[in-house]
Amino acid sequence: MAVVAGVVTVVLWASAFIGIRAAGDDIGPGALTLARLFIGAVLLGAVVLARRVPLPPRSDAPRLILCGFLWFGVYNVALNAAEQRIDAGTTSMIISLGPVLIAVLAGLLLKEGFPRSLVVGGSVALAGVLLIGLATSSEGLDAGTGSLLALLAAVAYAGGVVTEKPLLANSSALVVTWLACVVGAVLCLPFLPQLIDDLSHASGESIAWTIYLGVFPTSVAFTTWGYALARSTAGKMGALTYLSPPIAVTLAWLILSETPPWLAIVGGALSLGGVVFSQRKK
Repeated sequence: MAVVAGVVTVVLWASAFIGIRAAGDDIGPGALTLARLFIGAVLLGAVVLARRVPLPPRSDAPRLILCGFLWFGVYNVALNAAEQRIDAGTTSMIISLGPVLIAVLAGLLLKEGFPRSLVVGGSVALAGVLLIGLATSSEGLDAGTGSLLALLAAVAYAGGVVTEKPLLANSSALVVTWLACVVGAVLCLPFLPQLIDDLSHASGESIAWTIYLGVFPTSVAFTTWGYALARSTAGKMGALTYLSPPIAVTLAWLILSETPPWLAIVGGALSLGGVVFSQRKK
């Protein structure tokens, strides 16, 4: 069941790259983050109350706040901002560096191991990301900034996963996801005026994509991720997200009619290869 939950998560998160790109035409990065987190917090909160799920111990509060800050706040805002500058496929390939970062942090902080292949694979993956940065920078300063924002999102993603893992030892994935989502939403409240203004001018399509992001990639996918993470290691679950870039590129081509620059595709393949190599067993 952990693998099934992980695959569901990856597919929904891959679709999020397309939804963010589409909704971003009318809604700003911070406002979009607040909208999807608000929807997620309401839906998940209703389920938690209906099931009377026990809350985490108070001792987990600092880690929970950090998880919400990194995983739901910084990651989403940086990702949304990146996708307003570069295409969905390129963004997903840069985010694919996340599993290497997760493995490094899990090895250092969670004592999951630090294999030699991680060093080699991580170096190759980093070279791929630099190649993607070169490809996007040739398209202008804005695209280069987008690549840096996507890299920031990857770092926040890795930090969020490693922070979340210990929380799942004491609490259900549902309640951890809900509370982290609430933390992220509260941190994004300064974007409320912008959200109200953006929604007043947004198209029906952008609003529909925003609702989709809140229901599926946020409410459903983050919960299935937590369920899978609680039953596996952070490194293994991070490796499963290798599937995300090819799915995102395919969906972006089918739905948005956009493809990454050829050099970015080469860099993405190099990065993905490095990530896969980093997970090799002795």
